[in-house]
Amino acid sequence: MTTAPYDPRSGNTPDAKPLDIAGMRYQAQAPKPQTPYDPMSGNTPDYQYPTEATDTPPAKAKLVSTYTDPETGDIIDIYDDGSETVRKKGTIKADATAAANATAAERLAGRVSAYDILVAKFKEFGLESLVTDAKNAILNSDSDAERTLALRSSKGYQTRFAANAKRIANGFAAIDEGTYLALEDAYQSIAQNYGMPEKYYKRGELGVQQYFEDAISKNIDPQTFEERIVEGRKVLNANKATLDAAKQFYPTLTDGDFLEYVLNPKNALVDIKRKVTAAEIGGAANIAGLNLGKSPEETAASLARAEMLAGYGVTKEAAMSGFQTVADATRGSQLANFYNRPTYGQMEAEQEVFNLEGATAARKKRSEITGLEKATFGAKTGLTGGALARDRAGGI
Repeated sequence: MTTAPYDPRSGNTPDAKPLDIAGMRYQAQAPKPQTPYDPMSGNTPDYQYPTEATDTPPAKAKLVSTYTDPETGDIIDIYDDGSETVRKKGTIKADATAAANATAAERLAGRVSAYDILVAKFKEFGLESLVTDAKNAILNSDSDAERTLALRSSKGYQTRFAANAKRIANGFAAIDEGTYLALEDAYQSIAQNYGMPEKYYKRGELGVQQYFEDAISKNIDPQTFEERIVEGRKVLNANKATLDAAKQFYPTLTDGDFLEYVLNPKNALVDIKRKVTAAEIGGAANIAGLNLGKSPEETAASLARAEMLAGYGVTKEAAMSGFQTVADATRGSQLANFYNRPTYGQMEAEQEVFNLEGATAARKKRSEITGLEKATFGAKTGLTGGALARDRAGGI
């Protein structure tokens, strides 16, 4: 379209048209009323210059390839519109160094934050020293897993939570710190409730309690821990006859040593209970006036018999009643000699009263002797009376 020339008389202005300037699209605005040209004053017409149109500009050129100048080391980027940009070698190194420093600073800040969290967590248990001792190792770790491993590998941590390594060696899984400390608190509460001496829960280096460490390493729960103490107290709080039997049967397990025995995880609870019951059975025999033996051999035989009775389920109460009957029946030994018959003594009476192996043979011996006694004296004695018959087997 042809553009009309400017006419100062009519006020005509150039026709508006789209203009392309450096690839950008513009649209001229509608003209404003123009001031006529005045040669006297020098006034000139007002012009309205074009403004950017609302059309979307073309997309920015895209990077299509990059190469390094072999002489300068600069990096040249080439775009799809044919243009190029140059990244100077020194600038590249500076940018890379700055980025690396920023990344390192961020990583260090993250490590410090994680370290502070660990300190705060362990401070709740009074064990923050374990974390501070492992500070360097923790700060050099990049992940939570690495930091936890660094902490748990430290000497202080391994000393404080030594039972975990022993648990693994014993075939159990390691437990977390909170569970570990909760078990210690439960053990201590039980020990104090039963009046245990302080030596059994006294804290050593870093708060370690040796008896509790042993219990945790063997996976002993608080209920079982309490059962062990109860068994030990049975002997320590028993009557003199039971204490004497315990000392005679187990001369190395006296007073505090017996408590150490029951708290030692190496000693199975079932064995502890059998020994305690054997001591109570021996005490019942003492009360009934039955000799546990004076020589080591006789004592060993009495101990074996008491532990066997405990294994058969004979209780302290059953032993008290049964041994009184056994004591009454031991007169059979004298009668057997009198009638020149096989001996019926304490062992045979125990077999019959407690329904042990050999009870049938023992009963036969007694019947033979009591038959002769009845024929001779015509009366019931300790062997023929109802006490022995009543207290046999199920009577105990």
